[in-house]
Amino acid sequence: MQKIIFPTMVILTLISCKEQEKANETVKLVYPETKMGNVVDVYFGDSVADPYRWLEDDRSPETEAWVKAQNVVTFDYLNKIPQREQLKNRIAELWNYEKVGTPFFENGVKYFYKNDGLQNQYVLYSQKGDEAPKVFLDPNQFSADGTTSLGQVSFSKSGKLVAYSISEGGSDWRKVIIMSAETNQILEDTLIDVKFSGLSWKGDEGFYYSSYEKPKGSELSAKTDQHKLYYHKLGTAQKTDQLIFGGTAEQKRRYVGGSVTEDGNYLIISASEATSGNELYIKNLSNDKNPIVKMVDGFESDSYVIENVGSKLFLVTNFNAPNKKIVTVDAVKPQQANWIDFIPETENVLSPSTGAGYFFAHYMKDAVSQVKQFDYSGKMIREINLPGLGTADGFGGKKEDTTIYFSFTNYNTPVSNYALNPVTGETSVYWTPKIDFKSDNFESKQVFYTSKDGTKVPMIITYKKGLKLDGKNPTILYGYGGFNISITPSFSIANAVWMENGGVYVVANLRGGGEYGRKWHDAGTQLKKQNVFDDFIAAAEFLIKENYTSSDYLAIMGRSNGGLLVGACMTQRPELYKVAFPGVGVLDMLRYHTFTSGAGWAYDYGTSEQSEEMFKYLKNYSPVHNVKKGTKYPATLVTTGDHDDRVVPAHSFKFAAELQAKNDGTNPTLIRIETNAGHGAGTPVSKLIDANADILSFAFYNMGVELKAAGKK
Repeated sequence: MQKIIFPTMVILTLISCKEQEKANETVKLVYPETKMGNVVDVYFGDSVADPYRWLEDDRSPETEAWVKAQNVVTFDYLNKIPQREQLKNRIAELWNYEKVGTPFFENGVKYFYKNDGLQNQYVLYSQKGDEAPKVFLDPNQFSADGTTSLGQVSFSKSGKLVAYSISEGGSDWRKVIIMSAETNQILEDTLIDVKFSGLSWKGDEGFYYSSYEKPKGSELSAKTDQHKLYYHKLGTAQKTDQLIFGGTAEQKRRYVGGSVTEDGNYLIISASEATSGNELYIKNLSNDKNPIVKMVDGFESDSYVIENVGSKLFLVTNFNAPNKKIVTVDAVKPQQANWIDFIPETENVLSPSTGAGYFFAHYMKDAVSQVKQFDYSGKMIREINLPGLGTADGFGGKKEDTTIYFSFTNYNTPVSNYALNPVTGETSVYWTPKIDFKSDNFESKQVFYTSKDGTKVPMIITYKKGLKLDGKNPTILYGYGGFNISITPSFSIANAVWMENGGVYVVANLRGGGEYGRKWHDAGTQLKKQNVFDDFIAAAEFLIKENYTSSDYLAIMGRSNGGLLVGACMTQRPELYKVAFPGVGVLDMLRYHTFTSGAGWAYDYGTSEQSEEMFKYLKNYSPVHNVKKGTKYPATLVTTGDHDDRVVPAHSFKFAAELQAKNDGTNPTLIRIETNAGHGAGTPVSKLIDANADILSFAFYNMGVELKAAGKK
């Protein structure tokens, strides 16, 4: 076997962007040599080599050394890119503005999140009446480097107690701390080993949370598939917490959650085997001896309780309604056979909330928000007047609230907050940012293009006004296409800097997402997953055909499932793109289900063990297995975190190793491995600024684009 070679220097001198393409023909990076093993797996009689299996051992000294060696090469390259510092400085300058979240109220006290500008983590403030706001929780004080973040914050029924979770180094494994909301005094020992969990109080007595049995082997990569719901009673040790649901063979579920209704009368339990489809249970909390009653049997639909008035339950469901609807049922007989339509399904996907004694039906029309207000009889009161075309969020609160708050943003407008009078329907600006970005100089255009099989797919293109359609505009095409997740318009500092410098930012709303409901999602799953890649490829072809850009100026980007998207598309059509950014991607489709909670993604992907047909389908597009020797691949910057325990970094490690070994061209194939970082949530601002500067400079440089002296001119 070959040994890893640790270069003390990279044999490369970076030059001006204009000379980059000519230099690429003769200058080639020297990468660390990655040893190849002889591991072979057999699937349905087909032998599949896995030469980089050893990189799955994320805590071995060999893997740690490989990570360090790769980062030496990568950061030496990135740090020498001309104008990287210019981009970093502009990103930091633009990022440095005050950001305020919509407020919420507990026990008459207002709470809100705020970031002064460049703070690594948002700070939670409290405010009583007209008094000056006070710091309630400051996660910037949790760790010296800002890598410990604040997760969920949950107040007890009285609002006098609070439980909050923290994540260290970006891990999905959390700790939970219980504190007095009045004195900020920590009340008892910290709960540990909590994962994929809500925190829902039963009065002031205790709360429900979820976790897995501690895995054997690496905490970051070992399989976790036995989720359980616990009840923690205040004043007792965690080891005595009551198991409420899960933990037996007949109730083994990968995802289990519990929440208490606002009036405290019912515990609602959701149990799932995958990321789509759930069983639903209810328990009347008036007596501990009351049984847990099943409301929904099987995993063919998604349903949850959104509200109740006494024993009358209101549920959101896609049962017999792919775009979702709200139904009602009595808690005494809560099964599906007894459900009655309350707000029927429409042609647009529904995502409702409640507050101030009303329902707010948030609809998505071609990935853009519409919001309608209903009373508890099901009568529509009004359509809410939104500030424009974009994404509205919020519209939640307690029944007794008299004001409803929401936020609004789009691709060229930073988030602003608004206050709604639910009686009159009047809206007013609650808070708007002061940012050095001229939104009026930019515009977004929604187009519908045709995919390979004739499906019409929406796409939003954002750019500086006066854009010339000459095929020479540096363009980032972003996509996701999975897990029923909808990609709606939102503002990004990095994208703003990209566009200030003449870049075009494009988001395609691919099948596999939730933009058009369950049918749209299912059309991009399992044996139809290729539809997602075809949609993305067709988006690139549309942009080139319409002269927004060309293959010499086109970058593709995606994270997580979107990282898979980029990996699949760059291996299927490498000549179509100049640059590729597969971020924290699911890239080994034959083994993804063997790590952490990956088996729960089978609804979208299927597994290599499921059937011979499914194995062959996965192998046919799995990025790790489709890097071909002798192929010229785009300039590629793979990104991951060494503490990612959702999509384990081995996916990215293997893909980068394959690219470096087989790429026939001189385009760089680098991997940027963020240390002490996870899948993305809670990443400190300082790390985000560095990462985005690296991404933008890598794109501009490899496209041969020279920037102006000042980024915003």
